[in-house]
Amino acid sequence: MYVEFLGLTDYRSYATAEIELPAGPSAFLGINGAGKTNLVEAIGYAATLGSHRVATDSALVRLGASRAVLRCGLVRDERRALVEIEIVPGRANRVQLNRAVLTRPRQVLGVLSTVLFAPEDLAIVKGDPAERRGFLDDLLVGLTPRIAGLRTDYERVLKQRNTLLRSAGAGVRAGRGDLHTLDAWDAQLAGFGADLLASRLRLVTALGPLVAKAYDEISAGNGAAAMAYRSSLGPDVDLPPDREALAAQLLRAMADNRAVELDRGISLFGPHRDDLVLSLGPLPARGYASHGESWSFALALRLAAYELLRGSLGTDPVLILDDVFAELDAGRRGRLAELVAPAEQVLVTAAVPADVPEELAGARYEVCEADVRRVD
Repeated sequence: MYVEFLGLTDYRSYATAEIELPAGPSAFLGINGAGKTNLVEAIGYAATLGSHRVATDSALVRLGASRAVLRCGLVRDERRALVEIEIVPGRANRVQLNRAVLTRPRQVLGVLSTVLFAPEDLAIVKGDPAERRGFLDDLLVGLTPRIAGLRTDYERVLKQRNTLLRSAGAGVRAGRGDLHTLDAWDAQLAGFGADLLASRLRLVTALGPLVAKAYDEISAGNGAAAMAYRSSLGPDVDLPPDREALAAQLLRAMADNRAVELDRGISLFGPHRDDLVLSLGPLPARGYASHGESWSFALALRLAAYELLRGSLGTDPVLILDDVFAELDAGRRGRLAELVAPAEQVLVTAAVPADVPEELAGARYEVCEADVRRVD
């Protein structure tokens, strides 16, 4: 799979841009702030309907414009597809696939698959549990696009249940609590939560060996990486990847702790409270790993995701390396380049040509003040 065309209108810093891309490696070169990351961000957005840099779409629309449009042409198994997305802040995206308007934007998920490496990935290792949960759930959507709907359903029910807990808790404290609807929300949260939890558990089982292998390759055998899933249900609770058993465990935890949840006004059990524990040898990576070790772990997570997607899709996802090589020492830089060079398409951003390894020499584009031209 590779992207052969990217067109932008009023996206970020670009009033207009049209870029033809070949298979193999391509590098976007330019000083910081020139607009390199905006280009690869747009490709990632076409694949995921989300940005790796911002949580809301309003920042994607060029200052002074009312909407942004991105067009992404791709080739997969010698078949071509065109994804077109209109982004209007405050409204649902309008998405077309091969000129046909999709009834729901998320129907486009799975058409284009990308794996994006960026400096922000350090937060997966060093940041809060939400970063690691997001990594798992985004990868699940890449593997099984229907998970996007499951995430939306779970978040909707969680929000509603938390609202009810706050209002009911206040009523209980005033001696007039009405809890008759809480059981129904418990059942919904446990059902959607069990589906998401079971999917995460299966993913962690599949991902673990790939992460260990990738870390070993990047670090040249300097350390053993491992991961484990930590559930809000507690460290001693058995977590079989079975939906019915997990739903029962979640319901039991809610029932046993109802007074605490009512008092605090939040849902204390479910995938939204879980974490992915990353370890190097006997120690957790968060708080103990050096900067270089943290980078290696973040890269290993993305490489493992790439291998898992590649095996599931039967084709190479598009690999995007956004300003990554400048952050790495010479050894890690060379080993990463060797690992990703065989991919069907690798897109690299860098401030200077010297930051792009020889293994990824290919098409080169000069980016200057939101203007792009091929220079090789």
